[in-house]
Amino acid sequence: MLAVYSLLPFDNQDGGVWKQGFDITYEPNEWDTEPLQVFVVPHSHNDPGWIKTFDKYYYDQTQHILNSMVLKMQEDPRRRFIWSEISFFSKWWDNISAQKRAAVRRLVGNGQLEMVTGGWVMPDEANSHYFAMIDQLIEGHQWLEKNIGVTPRSGWAVDPFGYSSTMPYLLKRSNLTAMLIQRVHYAIKKHFAATQNLEFMWRQTWDPDTSTDIFCHMMPFYSYDVPHTCGPDPKICCQFDFKRLPGGRINCPWKVPPRAITDANVAERAQLLLDQYRKKSKLYRSKVLLVPLGDDFRYDKPQEWDAQFLNYQRIFDFLNSRPDLHVQAQFGTLSDYFDALYKKVGIVPGMRPPGFPVLTGDFFSYADREDHYWTGYYTSRPFYKSLDRVLEAHLRGAEILYSLALAHARRASADGRYPLSDYALLSNARRNLGLFQHHDAITGTAKEAVAVDYGVRLLHSLTNLKRVIGNAAHYLVLGDKDTYRHDPAAPFLGMDETRSSQDSLPERTVVKLDTSPRFLVVFNPLEQERLSVVPVLVDSLHVHVLSEEGQPLPSQLSATWSSATDVVPDVYQVSVLARLPALGLRVLQLHKSLDGPATPRSSTRLYLHGRNLPVHKPEAVPLHIFPAAPDDFCLENQHLQACFLGRTGLLQSLRQAGEEQGHRVNSEFLIYGTRTSKDKSGAYLFLPDGEAKPYAPKDPPVVRVMEGPLFSEVASYYQHVQTVVRLYNVPGVEGLSLDVSCLVDIRDHINKELALRFSTDIESDDTFFTDLNGFQIQPRRYQQKLPLQANFYPMPAMAYIQDMQSRLTLLTAQALGVSSLHSGQLEVILDRRLMQDDNRGLGQGLKDNKRTCNRFRLLLERRSTANKSSGFFSKLVSMFKALSFPGTRTGSPEVQDERPISFPSLLSHITSVHLNAEALVMPVALEKPALPVLRSFVPLATTLPCDFHILNLRMLQAEDDSLPSAEAALILHRKGFDCSLEAKNLGFNCTTSQGKLALGGLFQGLELGSLQPTSLTLMYPLGTASNSTNIHLDPMEIATFRIRLG
Repeated sequence: MLAVYSLLPFDNQDGGVWKQGFDITYEPNEWDTEPLQVFVVPHSHNDPGWIKTFDKYYYDQTQHILNSMVLKMQEDPRRRFIWSEISFFSKWWDNISAQKRAAVRRLVGNGQLEMVTGGWVMPDEANSHYFAMIDQLIEGHQWLEKNIGVTPRSGWAVDPFGYSSTMPYLLKRSNLTAMLIQRVHYAIKKHFAATQNLEFMWRQTWDPDTSTDIFCHMMPFYSYDVPHTCGPDPKICCQFDFKRLPGGRINCPWKVPPRAITDANVAERAQLLLDQYRKKSKLYRSKVLLVPLGDDFRYDKPQEWDAQFLNYQRIFDFLNSRPDLHVQAQFGTLSDYFDALYKKVGIVPGMRPPGFPVLTGDFFSYADREDHYWTGYYTSRPFYKSLDRVLEAHLRGAEILYSLALAHARRASADGRYPLSDYALLSNARRNLGLFQHHDAITGTAKEAVAVDYGVRLLHSLTNLKRVIGNAAHYLVLGDKDTYRHDPAAPFLGMDETRSSQDSLPERTVVKLDTSPRFLVVFNPLEQERLSVVPVLVDSLHVHVLSEEGQPLPSQLSATWSSATDVVPDVYQVSVLARLPALGLRVLQLHKSLDGPATPRSSTRLYLHGRNLPVHKPEAVPLHIFPAAPDDFCLENQHLQACFLGRTGLLQSLRQAGEEQGHRVNSEFLIYGTRTSKDKSGAYLFLPDGEAKPYAPKDPPVVRVMEGPLFSEVASYYQHVQTVVRLYNVPGVEGLSLDVSCLVDIRDHINKELALRFSTDIESDDTFFTDLNGFQIQPRRYQQKLPLQANFYPMPAMAYIQDMQSRLTLLTAQALGVSSLHSGQLEVILDRRLMQDDNRGLGQGLKDNKRTCNRFRLLLERRSTANKSSGFFSKLVSMFKALSFPGTRTGSPEVQDERPISFPSLLSHITSVHLNAEALVMPVALEKPALPVLRSFVPLATTLPCDFHILNLRMLQAEDDSLPSAEAALILHRKGFDCSLEAKNLGFNCTTSQGKLALGGLFQGLELGSLQPTSLTLMYPLGTASNSTNIHLDPMEIATFRIRLG
């Protein structure tokens, strides 16, 4: 796709009736030898929340659509219908009779009704993380298998705003053979149409052969509605949308209404429609044509079913009765179309048809007309984009810990006392997280009340998952499991933090200290052991932290601040350096004692920058107040030195240990406005009024510098953003990058977007790299021929720039929009407040901004001069060099077949999971005398290779879907990484194993009863279950296993 971008002029010429295309001509006898085969595919696009909430849509529209579907499909066996959103379908299923269910199974069985994609939702592909994309796909597929006994074969994604190449990989791994997409940049559609490349094999950039290929159909025109699906002329196609017959509620904007089909007019009407079909078919390579027939929430009344199906059947009957027209037209499902296409070109489903092109890359960023780029939604409503990832991390942690606790309880025959009912909470959380992946949810493009509804669901599940984790941890840390009693009214473990409402930031729990020690249980959701600084809030200065054996642990005591100049009275943060077992639980003790050596206290300097502000001093924690601004200053640990500009408190350079010279890494805040003309930015679109201007707050910042033995940090308080840059002074991963957080509040802005830009001396030219769904990296080029907003891309997990010597990576804990507008720059949009609708159907601006915390890590790495790596990755590195460092910013088209490709380093992968899955600190509710013996829980018997990621360990449902079965899904991902970045002497131990892993002895104290490799969503067994428990994964491969642990 990068080559396509460098090729196209993006000149938006007027194409006549097909405005964004061209005139299509054909010879009337072109189909004489091979007739045109037309499949009209009725569909109804049901958004699980957008203008109305999920439930309101269901009660007002969706249930009526599905009820009429059962009725109307049975009237004529030639009728067809497709459905994609299982979230709606399952809700309807729960409310219908056994008789109706049997009718649905019959319709699916005889091919009249097809379930396409079969995910819980039709997910957004820009902001969604691959854990959640896979999870909602499994949730939908498992539901279909259990309730209808069907496995989806074709993907259908008509509405996501641009497409990620992660999706074809996931669909392929789920055994789907073909897929369809629609919202692609109009210039790309035109180019693909002109070259007959609208159907192609979509391949992963990192695939060394053809194993990831999946057949993809791209729709050619502006929209998936009826006016834009029968052919190039919407004025004509609209006349064949029989819901718009005169007298109805909607009409044709082109001012020519549809006419009901009669014997008298059928010849003329059918000829008019056939002309459109033939023109559309000229854009494709085969003589088989796909014509979708539907729109949002269509077919909700029996009258509409009659209007569409009866009128179209009359047209089909006429066309099929005239051999001289050389056309065969019928209703079909999506797979009917793909099957007919495969049959016509003579290949088995899923194989590459002879002569069809192969494509790599993705379809961001999307524009539907003019310079209207849909790049605003990469940031819109960042509060919820962040909450999404918090819930995701909790869901993964809860799934794994619940699975382990249940396996241990079953092994000890104690599952009678274990709260199996927690499974229903897990199931509900999967569905709420799945719902939020919908392309109007995580995108931030729904009405305000709908966003609140999503928020309430996310928070409800977050609270429930904390309970599931607490219950599992309680069982697993008990020294004597026989004493385990589950009491929902009095949980053994408290929560680490609470949120008072769906739109508030979390409040951390304060542990009250007394004469007897308090215990903490710390959960590490990573599959690697980690050495982490664990923060705990306490109500006393006189605190000592000990390990479970009673050994003192390194710690640091600091005040907690409620604002730039106010400390919270009687609340202190004690930060403990603790080694946490992989996927395990560590028990710590807190003692209140007045004697013995005091816990080291951090010292703080507060710079008021000439502002006359009262300061509430903390007691007993050293604080020095300076009325002016500081001089420039630095923080350092054994790996890194970070220097800051005194007057702004913002980062200006980074230097690695052993380097003479540091790198300029200058950070600044910027403001984008929006246009003064009629088209302005909104929830979807980014339409800036030119380049960003420096953020100019009315007061200079208050800067607070805190230094201590375990970490030091710089906090800068501006009017709309507080930023904290922290440097950990500990060995291992934590100390190798900067921790950056921005607390943003732009509720008094009008039509402004706040950006954070890093400017460096890295010679990156016009190339930068962004991730897709946290799964893979896509190289990007700044295109000078495109407007500024077109050069923004989604950043769900990371973005980086590099030259021959260095790479600078910005890792993120929430999806945001990112770009590199000049060599050496990286910038991210933190929040956007927009006062108007941008004419894409929402009917609202973005005015419900919240105080939002955006969290990042900034990682500077050296590239090793000699590339000593061998095998797969060095091959990829050499393929990639062609693109990697073009010498000019003119975007020279020297990239031909060399597929651009790039990977994060291992350190970058591990830093990303540290950032996204923080350790959870749960205080034991009981105090000492009644306390049972607690022991740390170490689940893994061996260390996992560090390029292996346990994506999930998910208990499968029993016949009663509120209870777990004996089986679980183990989903593993072997990460692709770039080994040309130096990782030696970095103090984190890390071994890889060429993709080999022995699962048999992995879980300590548990046996692997069975191991069956399956397709991604467990619908198909792959090969036979062998006795061997040794597995092998290729780089980038995601593999699912059905296992029994006990």
